Amino acid sequence: MTPAHPAAAPGPGAAPAAGRTAPGSGGTSPETPGSETASPETPGSATASPQAPGSATANGTPAAPRAAGRPRGPRTARPWLGALPLLVFAGLCFGLPAGALLYGAVTRTDPVAGTTEFTGEHLSRSLQGPYLTSLTGSVQLSALTAALATVLGVLIAQAVVTSRRGALRGAVLTASGVLANFGGIPLAFAFVATLGISGVVTEIGHLDALGWNLYSFTGLTVIYLYFLVPLMVLVVVPALDGLRPQWREAALNTGATAWQFWRHVGLPVLAPSLLGGFVLLFGSAFAAHATAAALVGGSVPLVTLKIADALSGNVLVGQENVALALSLDMIVIAGLVMAVYLPLQRRSSRWLR
Repeated sequence: MTPAHPAAAPGPGAAPAAGRTAPGSGGTSPETPGSETASPETPGSATASPQAPGSATANGTPAAPRAAGRPRGPRTARPWLGALPLLVFAGLCFGLPAGALLYGAVTRTDPVAGTTEFTGEHLSRSLQGPYLTSLTGSVQLSALTAALATVLGVLIAQAVVTSRRGALRGAVLTASGVLANFGGIPLAFAFVATLGISGVVTEIGHLDALGWNLYSFTGLTVIYLYFLVPLMVLVVVPALDGLRPQWREAALNTGATAWQFWRHVGLPVLAPSLLGGFVLLFGSAFAAHATAAALVGGSVPLVTLKIADALSGNVLVGQENVALALSLDMIVIAGLVMAVYLPLQRRSSRWLR
């Protein structure tokens, strides 16, 4: 056998063999300008791929097995627990009184024997004679004042929204917030001192010669408008702000007039808010008692005044259950009004999203 020839020494400028390093290089080949190197990891960049279960890491220690599936987070509480205080409050403040009212309206207790039996006599009497007249009068007064306040409130709110003066908007909304909560006996006294028989405005304008009478259906309508119109302004201003300017611009660009825009776009979009405001005003006027009691007494038939008379026994004694039946009639009327509002609100609320 011939002896193996020694490996030839590399010539000058030749690249070192694989596995060898140049002297003084520190174990790595020197980087030349322009050569591609491994860039350091920036924050948020992907790290090395996770080790498979059972594989060893770089330092030789076994890697922890990877948990299968998505890690479980802390268990959240049931959603209805957050509404539990509200449900308890509603049950105590609304459920119990409504149940007692319903029970008293359909039952009768014998004062001698002390027995209680179900009857429809109270509901029948609440829809006859003066009780029916008072119920009809309250519905007429509430519907009239709510309709007038809705129209006036929308006009005032539209003027405020389109105004470029922020101070005017702030002043109107602040005054509306105060006047909407100004009612009861103080409001009645203010109108008596202003528009009563000897009121300041009545004497200056000689309104008595024109047939003005504050203690009538017309006078009560004017008083109710005093706090219903500001309430409507507060309700409808956010809805008017929701009307997009692009809708009006598109209507004008297609040749539509202002009336056509409000008829086909503006009013249909605002219909839920307007009807909701009307329902709110109707309920406020329908349930008002202190102002009418201090101003007109029994001269104007209203259901709230009849309920107070029946509970206090001013006219007849032992009519408490009839008063409860009248209250149940009021709840039914309010429910019918809300039944008209809710379907329309669900139908057109998508336009204001």
